[in-house]
Amino acid sequence: MTLPVSPSWSHLNLLQDADRATLAAHFRETGVRDVECLFADVTGYPRGKLMPAASFAAGTELRICQAIPMQCVTGAYSYDPVFPDSDPDVRLVPDLATLKRSPWASVPRYLAVHDAVEMDGSLCEFAPRSVLKNVVARYAAQGLQPVVAPEIEFYLTAAMTDPTQPLDSPTGKGGRPEVGQSAFSLNALNELAPFWDAFHAAIDGLGIRADTWLHEVGENQYEINLQHGDPVAVADQAFLFKTAAREIALQHGLNAVFMAKPIAGQAGSSMHLHQSVVDAQGRNVFSNADGSASEAFFHYIGGLQTYTPDLMLIYAPTVNSYRRYVAGSQAPTNVQWGYDNRTAGLRVPVSGAPAARRVENRLAGADANPYLAMAATLAAGLAGMQERLQPTAPLEGNGYDQARGLPRTFDTAHAQTAASAHAPRLLGERFVRGYLAVKALEHDHYLSEISAWERRYLLPQV
Repeated sequence: MTLPVSPSWSHLNLLQDADRATLAAHFRETGVRDVECLFADVTGYPRGKLMPAASFAAGTELRICQAIPMQCVTGAYSYDPVFPDSDPDVRLVPDLATLKRSPWASVPRYLAVHDAVEMDGSLCEFAPRSVLKNVVARYAAQGLQPVVAPEIEFYLTAAMTDPTQPLDSPTGKGGRPEVGQSAFSLNALNELAPFWDAFHAAIDGLGIRADTWLHEVGENQYEINLQHGDPVAVADQAFLFKTAAREIALQHGLNAVFMAKPIAGQAGSSMHLHQSVVDAQGRNVFSNADGSASEAFFHYIGGLQTYTPDLMLIYAPTVNSYRRYVAGSQAPTNVQWGYDNRTAGLRVPVSGAPAARRVENRLAGADANPYLAMAATLAAGLAGMQERLQPTAPLEGNGYDQARGLPRTFDTAHAQTAASAHAPRLLGERFVRGYLAVKALEHDHYLSEISAWERRYLLPQV
């Protein structure tokens, strides 16, 4: 049965009564009891409410506390004055383009990604999807449309029952855990075939447009590339991709792990972001009519180089994130750019045609919120084009031989964003203030923990 869902609809109020009746009838006929009304919080974690399917089809208003999008990973909330003491409601408004059958539910259920909308109709400034939408709107005001494609890396591990212990490799169909590095091995990819079969079916059902699948460098580390498209739609897909991976992994006795550096001695996990910009006629503005690189292309790179250091807290949002930036690991340590050079923070891949010219931002970790990471890189690039910023000369040779150029720890990244005059302009003043408050609270909680390193070395010697 074809549901009355169109990408042009942003919420159920646009449904005609006949369409509402059709949707309600479909829910009844297929035994759908509830709809998962989801949104990504500041971490990228799914939050929301279950709504009765009949109420969803009827367009019943759904509300949630304004503070929920800014919930810390610990479950705590900041008391920074930017968050009202009254803790007001916001409305959750579904994007019907995302209305899909939930692939992990044990009973028939649908899900939909929602916007957090203030009672006056404006987008909630604290919601990550709002931040990205606002950046994309600035492109639209210039007659432009950004295009993004993420590459998402993650680990599959055995079930974790004791968080004080390191993660273990799962047992594959051969009866043994993976040993050694098996980059691009199809045999290693097939070792966990039951998970992959279920996961592939799940993302197909969710309309996630995956491209290539591969085994990465780390033990049981994988990468899946999503196809390019509109940033908000692609960020929705990345959000649901990570959610589905975790849910399907749990069903198979596994953990899907998106930490930037989950296992000592193993490769870190990134979320590389390929990006380009097209005009109203669909032409790539990074290329001239003769196929050469345009001024806009170089200005875009100039913007990324200029503003990325102030935005590192978006790309690397936790203390664990900074363990990934190790020289020689293909994780960048600066914002040099170069042609087909994976030692640079900004790589320009070899493109087969001028229409495919793009920039790959290699800074974001797999732990970054996809909405915020895309918003940060697109905002910096647009500012570069508007301000006609010039990039450095392209890198020749090894980027790790260059000065580091980026914050090395969470503390320095937080301090740089807090002192930045540019971050509020690029991502919104109230959002940045709230984000800094949340990240400071998380870091304070982290500092209250006593680590295994301290027990291992300090206990017997100091």
